[in-house]
Amino acid sequence: MNIQDLLSASRVKFDLQSNTKMDVINELIDILDADGKLSDKEQYKAAVLRREEEFSTGIGMGIAIPHAKDSSVKEAALTLGISKKGIDYESLDETAAHLFFLIAVPSDSNDVHLKVLSYISRKLMHQEVRDSLLSAKTYADVLAAFRD
Repeated sequence: MNIQDLLSASRVKFDLQSNTKMDVINELIDILDADGKLSDKEQYKAAVLRREEEFSTGIGMGIAIPHAKDSSVKEAALTLGISKKGIDYESLDETAAHLFFLIAVPSDSNDVHLKVLSYISRKLMHQEVRDSLLSAKTYADVLAAFRD
């Protein structure tokens, strides 16, 4: 999988302003919507929140991967947000999250979201990848972190 197929420079935010889980979800969805990937922002948000009700997508190690598969998504896309201060995301390990990957896929896209989730999770298991992303200043830095 090539991360560039799903992530663009316009969907990376290096300084999230959010302070809460709900704020970060809204901030990431706003980025996705501003980039034209959603036909109905509120419908997609409802899908993400339904998914969060099942259990938190704060997977630990400072990472959260909110995601939803919904008909309001025009095409599969990924948004990355970075919070230097960290946000309480109700993570499994009870630590603050710093790296947020929002995965959006259309309803009819089979298992794309599972492949993306698997790819991101495998990469982020490595401390050096997480550290590279936390110190990234440009989109090129983000791509380099995934190439390493």
